[in-house]
Amino acid sequence: MTQDPQRLSDSISRRKFIAAAGVAGAGAVAGCSSSEGQSATTEGKPLTADGSSTVYPITSQAGSLWNGNAPASDEEYWGPGQYGIDTDKNMADYWAGLYGFEPSGEEGTPPFYTSIGLNHTGVGLEKLEKGQVDIGDASAPVSAEFPDRSEAELSEFTDHVVAVDAQPIIVSQEIYDAGVTQLTLSDIQDIYRGNVENWSELGGPDKEIQAIGRAEGSGTDTSFRANVLGDPDASMGGVDSRNGQNQQVKTVVQETDNAVAYIALAFVDDSTPAIDLEIEGELFEYPDDFGSLDYPLSRALHTYTWDGTSKKEAAFIRMILHEYGQTMFVESNDYLPLTEERRKEELGKLPEPTN
Repeated sequence: MTQDPQRLSDSISRRKFIAAAGVAGAGAVAGCSSSEGQSATTEGKPLTADGSSTVYPITSQAGSLWNGNAPASDEEYWGPGQYGIDTDKNMADYWAGLYGFEPSGEEGTPPFYTSIGLNHTGVGLEKLEKGQVDIGDASAPVSAEFPDRSEAELSEFTDHVVAVDAQPIIVSQEIYDAGVTQLTLSDIQDIYRGNVENWSELGGPDKEIQAIGRAEGSGTDTSFRANVLGDPDASMGGVDSRNGQNQQVKTVVQETDNAVAYIALAFVDDSTPAIDLEIEGELFEYPDDFGSLDYPLSRALHTYTWDGTSKKEAAFIRMILHEYGQTMFVESNDYLPLTEERRKEELGKLPEPTN
């Protein structure tokens, strides 16, 4: 399965703008209420999520449109008939209604609000465990984030895979323009292990390499260590600085002339060029080969719940797993949708709808 490469390099669409703007931004675009002063007619506390900045574009956009609760006639943001759904209900009213939640009675107000935080995987999973959020967004499995815990200790984290991400390698524009448009996996290993420190050693300019890493506890960092260095706890002696979020990594690479970094696919654009990567003799070219499950650095994206899944959580996750959500929230952010078989498997983990 390969994505249309044009989608990976085109300018930001309106849907992607909403993902970047977050919940409050979507309120302005879609005409919904902000999270402040939420209506007392909604059902209790909002659904909360926090964690991975990689998963954030998916859950943030889903939460934004949920809070907007678009009518069935809005074909840009809902339009259920496009997805084989027979209903005239507003968007959030429909998905929440599957689990018995009643409409708020106020136009454009959902049965309950969502509040989506931005952090990284380790923080999200810790907040989930402490009962501070309903959903922990994670770009690495909990077993990799907490490798010292037993299977029994991890069993209360309930895993819901919602998408697949590639993990491209990006460089500063100056390095790319100087001819470093392709590296091998061994080159990347040498950089992050501290064995190569100057771009001239890799066919580039005589500039010191600034190796950017994600914060320890980030799912992107854990996945990179596992996929590139062979161990989620592998030493990375070549890292010059670490950043907590994909957005911060991107900014550093944009503002420097000697950087290399690993990042989620959704954050690559013309200002942060991704290089082609040779792995075990096979060349993976950006963007054509990065939307494929054959790319060795692909990884699952997770929305964990705690000790099972509540009806409120199930309504939100079911929406993301449906064809509607895979199109609106996964593909629009240049992530891979789940295969039909995997999607059915994940839907099978959720409580059955009551309506």
